[in-house]
Amino acid sequence: MTIILGIMLIGTGAFMSGSFSIPFDKVKNWKWENYWLVYGLFAYIIMPLVACLIFSPDFLSVYQLLPVSKLIWIFFLGAIYGIANLTFGLSLRYLGVALGYALSLGLMMAIGTIVPPILDGRLTKMFDGAGGILLLSGIAVSLVGIVISGYAGMLKNKQLEALKLVTANKDFHLGKGLIAALFVGITGSSMALGIEQGNFITKSIIANGTNPLFADSALFLLLYSGSFATTLIWCLYQSKKGGSLSNFIKPNNNSLIKNYIYCGLAGFLWYINYVFFGMGKSSMGEYSFVAWGILMSLTIVFATLWGLYRGEWKGVNKSIRLLMWIGLVTLIFASFLIGLSSN
Repeated sequence: MTIILGIMLIGTGAFMSGSFSIPFDKVKNWKWENYWLVYGLFAYIIMPLVACLIFSPDFLSVYQLLPVSKLIWIFFLGAIYGIANLTFGLSLRYLGVALGYALSLGLMMAIGTIVPPILDGRLTKMFDGAGGILLLSGIAVSLVGIVISGYAGMLKNKQLEALKLVTANKDFHLGKGLIAALFVGITGSSMALGIEQGNFITKSIIANGTNPLFADSALFLLLYSGSFATTLIWCLYQSKKGGSLSNFIKPNNNSLIKNYIYCGLAGFLWYINYVFFGMGKSSMGEYSFVAWGILMSLTIVFATLWGLYRGEWKGVNKSIRLLMWIGLVTLIFASFLIGLSSN
């Protein structure tokens, strides 16, 4: 039951992850680099800092007792993850939303679940029992679900293009798209690696008296500080290049304050995703790395459900919709396989 509760908590986080971009629809008169930077400020700095001040008010004193080289390594992994988030848009540009989302997150799921326990030896230990086979089975089933979901999304787009309900992707380029997706998959999995290799921070925070359910707050603050560093540099560069720096302070039809509010809400949803993820991960015991595979799989599920709610599948025939549902059910089943492998 503890494992099931953990999966449900991670699923709640996946819902937040699949929902965080919805407030961007309300942002007016801003370019991508404007709203992404403000979103990043809330998601990567403000919300993690607030969480630390609430749950781990002595986190700075804990940092001071830890090896500087290890803290810098965690910050660096967060910076790599920030680059992955910035590059993710390229995979969507060249492959389309359905295929780009499926390949990028699929690679992030597989690499981020397998690499951390290989490096620290826990995967080998898992194969002493049935857990190792169950984990690999869950990852394989998840990849099948991602392929089915991506294929259904491609068929959906082709049908809607034929009906002239959506515009064809003129930037489609399979070679460039595959390279971008591979890059996102490798760099994006740095977050999973940072979470697992940052366990020394979490353990120190717990020893300092923090509730284990919220002990990842200090870890996320350090990781996300690295993510914000790369986001800040790139977005400011793009803002200066595109002449959109003034958008941060220039009122546009009374939308300035609203833009900050909506971007802040997106950042809140993104960070809350990892709060629930951390709570669920704490239920997975020694093999906490399995939580990453669950999060990635269920994020695709909820992102697809939001697409249904927003009418993105309107006009698509029943056979393609059925294929989409088969993909989602496969991903949900895979999430439980991955979660149960930690028992």
